[in-house]
Amino acid sequence: MDEIGFSSFLRRGGRSPSAVKRCVSRVQEFERFVQDHHGGRALDEADPTDLEQFVNSIECQPKASAKTHLWALRYYFEYNANESMRSLAGSMREQRIKKTPFPLSGFRGVEPEYIDKLALEGIKNVSQMLQAGRTPQDRLALAEETGVPPEVVVEYVKLADLARVPGLKGIRARLYYDAGVDTLEKLAVWDPEELRTMLIGFVERTGFDGIAPLPKEAASAVATARRLPAVVEY
Repeated sequence: MDEIGFSSFLRRGGRSPSAVKRCVSRVQEFERFVQDHHGGRALDEADPTDLEQFVNSIECQPKASAKTHLWALRYYFEYNANESMRSLAGSMREQRIKKTPFPLSGFRGVEPEYIDKLALEGIKNVSQMLQAGRTPQDRLALAEETGVPPEVVVEYVKLADLARVPGLKGIRARLYYDAGVDTLEKLAVWDPEELRTMLIGFVERTGFDGIAPLPKEAASAVATARRLPAVVEY
């Protein structure tokens, strides 16, 4: 990172010395994350997957938030004229400020056609999906009402349930689901390190576009799954 140039950019924008220091520090954290997990990739080569995985690594702990990091990264991507990443960092931060439920469209691998059909019934986020698909009878009725295949309804309910765990959102929830850890009940019985080893192997074997969770992420996910009450009937 061009720390001098970025710091000057922030000062020109009216940021205080303490804000400049804090902003630079948060961006450096992201830079180290990208370098450590992608074989020395440069900060300016980071993509949306890098950003989501970085946020997941921070928010795997209860009540942890990446709002400050996203605030800093939004400024950095504005500085280096990366509009798509600036917009993504801004929208991710806005979502955390408003504390809005995670949108179904944010999960990797969902079909826009099915997301639109569910939206017509007022089902746009994970909270609404869990409420509408809590029981087998609910899910069958929802499939008939929306024209979304029953197996897809089950898939989206499972993704929504996994998203109750901090850090298991778009890409990360898809990784767990595709690797067969598709319910909180299944997640709860894993040993964290064995889970991480399995997911590392899955990523390597399948070419999944993402990285396995860090040790603290896996440990936190398992611990949270063990204490969350069941809300979905299978």
